[in-house]
Amino acid sequence: MSHPFQQGETVLFIGDSITDCGRDYSNKWSLGSGYALLTAAEIGNQYPELNMKFLNRGISGNRITDLERRWEEDCIAHQPDWVSIYIGINDTWRYYDQGELTSTEDFYRTYRDLIVQTKEKTNAKLVLIEPFVLPVPAGQREWRADLDPKIHAIRELAREFKTYYIPLDGLFASKSTQLDPAFWAEDGVHPTAAGHALISKAWLEAVQS
Repeated sequence: MSHPFQQGETVLFIGDSITDCGRDYSNKWSLGSGYALLTAAEIGNQYPELNMKFLNRGISGNRITDLERRWEEDCIAHQPDWVSIYIGINDTWRYYDQGELTSTEDFYRTYRDLIVQTKEKTNAKLVLIEPFVLPVPAGQREWRADLDPKIHAIRELAREFKTYYIPLDGLFASKSTQLDPAFWAEDGVHPTAAGHALISKAWLEAVQS
């Protein structure tokens, strides 16, 4: 399988708790224990001669507006060669648990601005990861009304800017037809170890296809 990586490139993962995954904020190289670590480990194992670097700038609880506020410092300033963005589930979650609405229009507009900034200020290749939710508990099925339009917004952005794209919602839904959804995400949102492995595998397949 061919790969798109170059010598000494930096890959930056940014998003919410699913990306954060317990990283040590005092260590700039800490990758946490989730898909960012698994992806970096596999790339390093497959292509050690490239000596690539990996940064995790996920922060638990973040929504799209939180990324907007810290984009210059946590993304642009690093001048990464790859930017992997995984955001959106908290924009839905806060609506259902706190009544704080992020409209699809605002979500799309803010996300698009982050992409434009990245393209204007860096030479980074973009990887967009769509959020997912599984019915654990079953009441989370109603989240689809808010989440689905946001997923479609991200897909539109991927088409417009011709980015790499990870269709996680469909992947997790497919896997959950064979096993209890909680096997992949115990609360329907935060992946288990197997769930993080699924994300990492999908990431690697998308950029190496």
